[in-house]
Amino acid sequence: MKAAAVKVVSPETASSGTASPAAVERSVSAALERWTPEILGLSHAIHADPELSGQEFRAVKRVSRLLRSAGFSFDGPQPLLPASFSARFGTGELVVALCVEYDALPAIGHACGHNVNAACAVGAAIALASVADELGITVKVLGTPAEETSGGKVDLIGEGFFEDVSLAMMAHAGGEDVIGGSSLAMGMWDVLYEGRPAHAAAAPSQGVNALDALVVAQTAIALARQQLPPGSVVSLIVTEGGSAVNVIPERARASVEMRSPSIKNLRIIEERVRRCLEAGALASGSTLKVTPTGNAYAELTQDRFLSEAYRDAMVARGRAVAFNEEPVASTDMGNVSQLVPSIHPLLGYDVGGAAHHTAEFAAHGSSASADRAVLDGAFGLALAASAAASDPRQRERLLGGRSR
Repeated sequence: MKAAAVKVVSPETASSGTASPAAVERSVSAALERWTPEILGLSHAIHADPELSGQEFRAVKRVSRLLRSAGFSFDGPQPLLPASFSARFGTGELVVALCVEYDALPAIGHACGHNVNAACAVGAAIALASVADELGITVKVLGTPAEETSGGKVDLIGEGFFEDVSLAMMAHAGGEDVIGGSSLAMGMWDVLYEGRPAHAAAAPSQGVNALDALVVAQTAIALARQQLPPGSVVSLIVTEGGSAVNVIPERARASVEMRSPSIKNLRIIEERVRRCLEAGALASGSTLKVTPTGNAYAELTQDRFLSEAYRDAMVARGRAVAFNEEPVASTDMGNVSQLVPSIHPLLGYDVGGAAHHTAEFAAHGSSASADRAVLDGAFGLALAASAAASDPRQRERLLGGRSR
């Protein structure tokens, strides 16, 4: 039997319609306690049934079912992007978006903890729904697929689903609690060289060696690294390099990933790498085709007020939260943060010292420690949004679309 939608009205609610912080905290805690079985059940179900980027249809059904049972309605029209959705609760002018990630990795499942991310965001949304009227907010939940590959949040930005959003939030699974960190801007390319095959011993001069083009390009990129902006990372793997040793390779293919502390510097790196790739084509006589794979990710900028409010709430739950501004990895939440004030804290639980994107990390995703992180993170996100909605200065800032 599904629980009824939670609606808590406190006697401490002021006549203006704004609840006191103590009343909000009690309502948020009560909502989370009431919905704990469903929230943790969602985390466990997604963890046990991993789906790859852009194919997270069962996860969407599970999340949608829970949101409907909590009283959320689904927007019309829905996003065109597969495995995405948009739902909301409330009618307040301040729109709080919770971003729900749920994609897994090939072969190793939820090795980035997106089941924890999803359940935490949904839990925060349900908790905020319990105080939506008192705070004058609309709680918007966006299903954001394919964070690991093409960047679904960027597509949802393009479709206009962040246009009414005042602030955006999510927490990401990790081995420790960290707030304030940035991420690296990132671009990814598929690189294809095409030449002409020939017998490698009988008629090598009649061939055009596509693999030679790739070797030249890879060498040029390696030499260029010294002159790239500080913090730049260029990674390249060869995915195709010929079919037989006695045949001049007609095709060679590579995947290139470029990262930088800012989208501005990323564009510089992309231009340098492209010239290196063109050098390979010129030297070998091959043709070159460069195709972006997915959307470019911008760097993450976390809102200071929301970060501090989140940290205060997590400390109140007995958690130690570190503050860090160093860039770590890459996320399409960075693109959201360039559009609206956002937070994307790391949500810590016992992962046995394992690193992200390993089978060992995935094994800890439905543990008691992970479950506690889901509920604590939901509490922290809900209270951070509540603090901003209740503070007249911050509310005005967020409604005006200004970052601090």
